[in-house]
Amino acid sequence: MSAPFTHGALRLWSVPTGPIQENAILIAGAQNEGFLIDPGDDAERLLTLVRGSGVTVRGILLTHAHFDHIGAVQPLREALRVPVWLHPADLPLYHMGAQSAARWNLPFIQPADPDHEISEGQTFAAGDLTLTARVLPGHAPGHVVFTAPGLVITGDTLFRGGIGRTDLPGGNHPQLLAGIREQLLTLPGDTAVYPGHGPRTTVATEIKTNPFLH
Repeated sequence: MSAPFTHGALRLWSVPTGPIQENAILIAGAQNEGFLIDPGDDAERLLTLVRGSGVTVRGILLTHAHFDHIGAVQPLREALRVPVWLHPADLPLYHMGAQSAARWNLPFIQPADPDHEISEGQTFAAGDLTLTARVLPGHAPGHVVFTAPGLVITGDTLFRGGIGRTDLPGGNHPQLLAGIREQLLTLPGDTAVYPGHGPRTTVATEIKTNPFLH
């Protein structure tokens, strides 16, 4: 099991899953309770990580509903017996998961509907860990990011040296750029950014070097 990143009392594992190498994230506080975010594929591998870490997962949180972010939702919600949260504006994408995966000729387990909706400013608590949702559409209509002290989980909004695609159904390039500026670039510069694909970065690094933000 790979070592987690640490932020004070918080621990975070970022695991590339499936052929599209989507980063599933496990995050926990000092009391070893936490959340699984965007389990995209490789359910057995993620389950092994959860059990090996000793983290008690309190729920599955989804930044958005593109198929590469939800492919392991159903087996994991059943194995861990936890609820699933998604912003309601992404429910149509969620329902299209199997259809979207078929275009790539990829196997896919269509998950049953989410249990709960995510709204702007909503907080999610697990032990001493609290995550706050910020709505940031543009890559997907109901895309959200999750913040905690010292870090932000950005899904497919902001990457190291890049931003999310906006040429997919429901994409909106000006909306995405405005949301990144309002919701992410206003965070402290040393905030660690954990994206849905690729390596982590920081807010300050992206302000200085990301060509899409200039």
